[in-house]
Amino acid sequence: MLITPAYAQDASGNADFIFQILPFLLIFVIMYFLIIRPQQRRAKEHREMVGALRRGDTVVTGGGLVGKVTKVDESELQVEISQGVKVKVIRSTVSEVRSKNQPVGGKKKK
Repeated sequence: MLITPAYAQDASGNADFIFQILPFLLIFVIMYFLIIRPQQRRAKEHREMVGALRRGDTVVTGGGLVGKVTKVDESELQVEISQGVKVKVIRSTVSEVRSKNQPVGGKKKK
């Protein structure tokens, strides 16, 4: 025989390549919808929550401290955790806003 079996095989390598890549593409799509997309949504919600902090809001920090915001700076907050005890906290460490302060100029109950 003059032609070896390796050279005599079919030249349809493109279809085999697509079937080899397909599982990796499916894994990436599944990871995107189950892991990456929800994480980006939570990060966006956290940025909006931290950006909307105002004086008088009750917050919970990442360390578990619960207190009322007394001063808002660009990157820090001053939180009163007890009467007369105030601590400075980095804005991004706020994990939850328990109660929002009422907007200024709202209707008062009689």
